[in-house]
Amino acid sequence: MEKQTAIIIPARYGSSRLEGKPLLTANNKPIIQWVWEKASACPLADRVIVATDDERIFNACKAFGAEVEMTSASHKSGSDRIAEVAQRHPEIEYIINLQGDEPLIEESNIELVITGVKEDENADISTLVRKITDEKDITNPNLVKCVFDINHYAMYFSRSKIPFERGNNKGEFYGHLGIYGYKREALFKMTKLPQSMCEISESLEQLRALQNGMKIKVAIVNNIPVGIDTMEDFEHFKSMIEG
Repeated sequence: MEKQTAIIIPARYGSSRLEGKPLLTANNKPIIQWVWEKASACPLADRVIVATDDERIFNACKAFGAEVEMTSASHKSGSDRIAEVAQRHPEIEYIINLQGDEPLIEESNIELVITGVKEDENADISTLVRKITDEKDITNPNLVKCVFDINHYAMYFSRSKIPFERGNNKGEFYGHLGIYGYKREALFKMTKLPQSMCEISESLEQLRALQNGMKIKVAIVNNIPVGIDTMEDFEHFKSMIEG
């Protein structure tokens, strides 16, 4: 059987901070279409699938030609949603979880995530980080920090400032970008495991994988992503592309 690489984009209509976010329109295209087009331009992916629990998003994706599948409305995370889709497709071996609110994600970033999980036999999962130097970012609990070892495997993720700087010792800080690549069995393993203590404490799903001994490969990128969490974020994105 052919081993495919699929980018799966989880998209919910209900969002506590910005309801209906995937269908907000900029330059005559909904946000979800912007993300889908970026994903579709990646030559390392065999297919791109939108996974949603909402018929409005499903119909919008069909209208612009996307492959889209309905999923359960009871999923607690994007990982659970993409696992449901992957379960239906035994031909998919590598799964990229691309957030549906990153309309300016760079194609090269997606490629790094794909190669990270496909080419490293020890990696269960792959992800991205960027170096941060602004103290506001370093101490911002909404920007997740990551520390990794000399082989670029994640050691820990935290909403706190890590590493801690004792005395005059200076640390290097890396902010996490929320895109993941999974080997098929790693995705199913993680989504079936119970929530871990650190995951619950920090509200970070990737800590479940780390606490259960799974390896997360980290690649460093230079760009700053433009994610859309609030109406202000959306207006900023809209102004960038519409001028």
